[in-house]
Amino acid sequence: MRRHVAEHTVIFISVLKWVVLATGIGIIVGISTALFLRALEWSIGFSGRYHHYYLLLPVALIASAALVKYLAPDAEGHGTEKVIEAVHKRSGRIKAAVVPVKLAATVVTIALGGSAGKEGPCAQIGAGLSSLVADLLRFNDRDRKRLVICGISAGFAAVFGTPIAGAIFGVEVLFVGSILYEVLLPSFVAGITAYQVAVHLGVKYTYVPMNFVPVFSSTFFFDVMLSGVFFGLCAMILIESLKLGKSLAERLRVHFLLKAAIGGAVMVGLTFLLSPGYLGLGLDTIRATLQGAKPVWYAFIAKTILTSGTLNFGGSGGIVTPIFFVGTTAGSLWAELWHLHHATFAALGMVALLAGAANTPIAASIMAVEFFGPKIAPYAALACVISYLITGHRSVYPSQILAVKKSPTVDVELGVEIEDIEPVAAPHRSEIIRWFLRLVKLVGQILRKSDEEGSKPDQK
Repeated sequence: MRRHVAEHTVIFISVLKWVVLATGIGIIVGISTALFLRALEWSIGFSGRYHHYYLLLPVALIASAALVKYLAPDAEGHGTEKVIEAVHKRSGRIKAAVVPVKLAATVVTIALGGSAGKEGPCAQIGAGLSSLVADLLRFNDRDRKRLVICGISAGFAAVFGTPIAGAIFGVEVLFVGSILYEVLLPSFVAGITAYQVAVHLGVKYTYVPMNFVPVFSSTFFFDVMLSGVFFGLCAMILIESLKLGKSLAERLRVHFLLKAAIGGAVMVGLTFLLSPGYLGLGLDTIRATLQGAKPVWYAFIAKTILTSGTLNFGGSGGIVTPIFFVGTTAGSLWAELWHLHHATFAALGMVALLAGAANTPIAASIMAVEFFGPKIAPYAALACVISYLITGHRSVYPSQILAVKKSPTVDVELGVEIEDIEPVAAPHRSEIIRWFLRLVKLVGQILRKSDEEGSKPDQK
């Protein structure tokens, strides 16, 4: 009896401790995220007054590269990747200088036309402030890591206005195929608190409830499954484009500031060739596409190229907002090709691209509900899981640790970073191919039977 009382007491004290800590982190991150978003909004509004503001892209990349290189090298890239690396390799230790440097570099990059997102800085700001609090409280490595993960969740929740998906994202993005359940409660508390603080400070979020979702049928179900495959392939293109951009930047053997200038100049040229609509956050295009607008077919490719150029040639910012752009425009293209409802598949593409590119199918599925309402939930979950599987053992976050193989037909080493993985096809591939062909034949028979029954006249 005494043992059970002691156990319950210890658990209660632990829960109370982490609720208090997570609430504090949520307040801190909510305030800092709101300030960052306000600064970003003001800077974008200011630069947007000038028609050809993007001509200063080389200057933006030079300034961003210099800020990061000389003041806080840990603030390099798209933010979340560095946070994941810090959690796995340094128990969440992040230098305090990262927070202001990341904020300034991202504002400069996006305001002057760099194609990047706003969530990476918020995750890095949240993690950096949490690490600072852990230093002040003299936490051990295990508690520091848990607190930093709370900061990541709070940052995502506050920047997108998705408290549940943001909290799940923070614990799901660290490992491929695994969730840290021990951090789930404080992550939820931190995410919800940060979101509420940001709302009370005047941050406004965009939600697009899906009023049109077709009545369930085997044909529509199959359409969603095929779209998941397509979105997984688009996620692969995005991941490989980021890798290619990094390789090109490394091969360019010049001073890093000159490299940034060259990258910015090339992006200015591409903007004249394509459109300024692929620069910056691209929120207007995302909103319009979710409401049924039809962007040009190559929009997702153009955004992918400019995002890779921005992040690999000195720019600073996140990757999730560009993923949303790529997903919505790719979804609209898929709908156009197969004569489907544009807004529905734009919404599915938005979350499915996130699931595939970031290996976060659970967070992406929940995000669909928070953004678009419950009607789309089962279809979004299906597309997200398929996209996650199709992407294979790749990620926009190379520091993710692989916890589970995505398929028993592929041999990979578990417990290592995604970037170090070399997948090898398992034996008995001919048997797998025969099984797949039988499955395709079975699906075709079911669809034909369904269509035949639907075409029969009603018997009275």
